[in-house]
Amino acid sequence: MTFEELRKIENELEQINKTYDIFREDTRLNHSPAARVEFLTTVHYIEQHLKPGMKILDIGAGAGEYSLHFAKNGYAVSALELADSNIRAFREKLTPALDVDLIQGNAMDLSRYDDESFDIVLLFGPLYHLHKAEDRQRCISEAKRVCKSDGTLFFSFIGHDMIFMTELSYDNSYFTSGDFNPETLRLNDFPFVFFTVPECREMLCAGGIHIQNEIASDGFSELMAERINTMDEEGYRQYLRYHFSICEKPELLGASNHLLFIGTK
Repeated sequence: MTFEELRKIENELEQINKTYDIFREDTRLNHSPAARVEFLTTVHYIEQHLKPGMKILDIGAGAGEYSLHFAKNGYAVSALELADSNIRAFREKLTPALDVDLIQGNAMDLSRYDDESFDIVLLFGPLYHLHKAEDRQRCISEAKRVCKSDGTLFFSFIGHDMIFMTELSYDNSYFTSGDFNPETLRLNDFPFVFFTVPECREMLCAGGIHIQNEIASDGFSELMAERINTMDEEGYRQYLRYHFSICEKPELLGASNHLLFIGTK
């Protein structure tokens, strides 16, 4: 599968499915110390809301990085994922000892789950892909429905503004040949959909989500990956301390490839 072949797929769900034949979600969050920052940040915030016995729903679970982490720590996890390649990678990691219910399905239809049946609801990957506002709102509404009234929802987005800088770090000609509108400086939403910080807020507020935290989940980590990946253990530990100290600063939220929003019903 090539990018040109991917562009020709008109059915959005099929295009999402095939996107992960190109992008290896199985290794995205764990292939290097810099890549690991997003995962460590997200887990750091989820753990602040976890209590023993809580049930977790991981919508758009990818290859299972978060689901498996929390299952290994004794939590019951239900996971839903659309892409065939991610499902295969996830299943290869499952063991009978892990309390994970893995289902292949669409994040816009959670009818298999009862109302208010989960304490923690993670909605990460799906909002990377849905182009229509009504589909995104349907997805948010379903996540909200299955979350308990006193539960917590976590939403992940790909930030719009930092992508220019990280792409420039790979391609010196990006600003003359990159996949964006040179007049509006708006990225073309392919194969992912990008959002500014205000757009994320507006989307969640329109869905009736009360935002509690806004986090730059990977911050400068991809941009500085070459440096971060050669740090010794102590340097990396201190980098993470620094990252955690700035990742909620309003003036730095847009300087991140990924954004994490935490909210309640």
